[in-house]
Amino acid sequence: MIKAGQIEKGTALLIKGQPFLCIEREFVNPGKGSAFVRLKLKSPATGQTLSETMKSQDNAEDITIEDRTFQYLYNDGENFAFMNVENYEQIEVPMKSFEGYEYIMKDGETYRLTLWEDQVLDIQVPSKVVFVVTETEDAARGDTVQGVTKDAVLETGLKIRVPGFIKQGEKVRVNTETREYLERVND
Repeated sequence: MIKAGQIEKGTALLIKGQPFLCIEREFVNPGKGSAFVRLKLKSPATGQTLSETMKSQDNAEDITIEDRTFQYLYNDGENFAFMNVENYEQIEVPMKSFEGYEYIMKDGETYRLTLWEDQVLDIQVPSKVVFVVTETEDAARGDTVQGVTKDAVLETGLKIRVPGFIKQGEKVRVNTETREYLERVND
């Protein structure tokens, strides 16, 4: 058990028999009355979000989670396939629990997975990842206006806006949270 006032972002809780991760936490200490905590929780299994308000002295059931390193192999349209780098066991993670991750994870890369009783609660993807541009239009000749952007498709199928000078085959760094272009990468 954990006191609600001790819950931090990333804390795993068991609510109504289901694991939830705390994704936002706000501690409120009003002038009158007792302090309380506003929590935004997310169920990794269903993607459902839940808002909870608890008095800071109330108890909540925390659960023990662990992080392990897995290599991302592929996705079959319904599941992501990962291999544990320590014992080579393979696991499948439903894609519906991590919508959009197929565009920011690269085959063969290693990721930290957060597990609770063999259930994947989170896939930790770096905030910045380098991708190869596989499709984009050539910049129009004479188009020298600053800030000109165009559509580009990256190696994972992610579609983003890039500056006009980016060409097919070049590498770009992308913010995986906002899915926006950051910079061109020169090897």
